[in-house]
Amino acid sequence: MAVNPGKKKRNDNIPSVALIVPVYNEGKILSDSTRRLISYLDTVLPGSEIIIVSNGSTDETVEIGEQMAAVYPTITFSRTDKRGVGYAFRLGMSLTEAEKIITVDADLTTDLDFIPRAYGLLDRYDIVIGSKRMGSQERSPIRIAGSALYLYCVRTLLDLPFGDYSIGAKAYRREIVIRHLGCVAGGSSYVLDIIYKSSSDGARITEIPVRCSDMRKSHFSLIHEGVYRLYRLFGVWRRKE
Repeated sequence: MAVNPGKKKRNDNIPSVALIVPVYNEGKILSDSTRRLISYLDTVLPGSEIIIVSNGSTDETVEIGEQMAAVYPTITFSRTDKRGVGYAFRLGMSLTEAEKIITVDADLTTDLDFIPRAYGLLDRYDIVIGSKRMGSQERSPIRIAGSALYLYCVRTLLDLPFGDYSIGAKAYRREIVIRHLGCVAGGSSYVLDIIYKSSSDGARITEIPVRCSDMRKSHFSLIHEGVYRLYRLFGVWRRKE
């Protein structure tokens, strides 16, 4: 796996929160989304850092990410040639010392007010789950149906009561993530891995509603992604047994 670990920017103060943004072939939207995120954080959580990690991008994502990091001191950019959002998340964790970690999607399809809400809740909880099912979602019917099937399987096999295991709109205390980081998947199932293992350890987990509007065509095969997640889920269930 070819990895560019990035370069930690000198900062005498550890940031209060790090936003980890995994990206794959997001060159068309990365610049605008990042500027929007910076503007929002400057208002609600000044001093935050943004860590953008490309996982296997083949478009101009890397070039744009490097340019953004050169201009904005709050941004760190890194990349791995290994395709998989879990690899990007693990690399992003290695680039920050922040005690509070929040993940957002590159297209910012979930309302940004999740960020300050989750930041405050991490004073009392170890994990904050942003749930589209509790809130509202504008997504394709096939995505909604696929998510419902996956959630049913998770509840049936692992007895987890939560309603969202997607990548965006999740927040963690650093010590919880570090405890389980070596065991999480390289793909999108890493969120389930962290939540399941943390829940088994008695972590304090809460779930809050979020609004999501995402009608973009997926970069990935939805069938392949669904099969992968179910395969990983059954693997966790078998190890449980």
